[in-house]
Amino acid sequence: MNRRELIYGTAFFGAGQRLADAANQSKAAGDGDWIARAAAAALAMQRRDWEHGVLAQAFLEAGRNDDLIRLTKAAIVQRTPDGRLAVVVNGSATDPTMGGEAYWRAGQLTGDPEIQSAVRGMLEYLLHKAPRAADGTLYHLFEAPQVWSDGFYSSPPFLAAMGRYDEALAQVDAFRKRLWNPDKKLLAHIWDEGKKAFTDGGFWGGGQGWAAAGLARMIRLLPPERKADRERLATFATGILDGCLARQRPDGLFHNYVDRPDTFVETDLAQMLASAIYTGVSGGWLPRKYLEPAGRMRQAARAKMDKYGFVHGVCGAPNFNSAGLSTEGQAFAIMMEAAGNRLEAGRRAG
Repeated sequence: MNRRELIYGTAFFGAGQRLADAANQSKAAGDGDWIARAAAAALAMQRRDWEHGVLAQAFLEAGRNDDLIRLTKAAIVQRTPDGRLAVVVNGSATDPTMGGEAYWRAGQLTGDPEIQSAVRGMLEYLLHKAPRAADGTLYHLFEAPQVWSDGFYSSPPFLAAMGRYDEALAQVDAFRKRLWNPDKKLLAHIWDEGKKAFTDGGFWGGGQGWAAAGLARMIRLLPPERKADRERLATFATGILDGCLARQRPDGLFHNYVDRPDTFVETDLAQMLASAIYTGVSGGWLPRKYLEPAGRMRQAARAKMDKYGFVHGVCGAPNFNSAGLSTEGQAFAIMMEAAGNRLEAGRRAG
């Protein structure tokens, strides 16, 4: 373990323990049933690398450490020679890193050197092997020089979790430069660096959610001495929230492309944004006025969960072009509830 990892590991372990403590308080208060149902359904679903990773992150945030460790050990079984984890089919270049923070935390919890070595191997892959643009921007794919809005949730939080703060912030800035529309206060979905044009210039709801939730993680992971960076990220995240909330439906949900009422009504963006809002209010970087729309999102998303724990109406696997079910929809149901419970536990504690 190098000095950066030692210094960061101590701080991160403390932050992770606070997440777990808040989660345990919520369980004691009887608020865990929504999480338990969503988790049971999620574990029944087949998962690709990013789905496995985002579910591991959900278990981290909900304080379900045994489930987190199990998923981490399973991710190592599906390790590629270049260092990526949980790869069951050769997917994107950066999707596996969605689980990086959670896997590293599992390594700290267990002290397992195999886990820690595997996560460091994925970091080395990201730093030295993953495809990039000439300016260092990480590409989402191997086969095309593309930047996706999903990327805000993958490599930047993982880099921050490993203490690589400058690189994490550089990636956020690079993604924003290519995708952010300041007039709409929304992110385009896919930029092609080779064509210097958008492959998908639409404002996909999932992309807004990945970004808002990823930025909330980044703000939590940056150390106190990075106050200016935290404030800059908070301003960006608030802008995304404002852009989405201007297009929130009366029922609390959003359209799949948030500015296009002709696209289907989608559930997961509400969960993603509610999670980010609860995290932001708990962290003191977001005003409490955002709790009202977050509450409507949470209520609407809860209404979409069936008796088996499946959240319906999310942008659905495997093709993500129609309403259905997905592991990420399950994961963000867990994270929305966990973040809301942490906020309430903090309020009760004074």
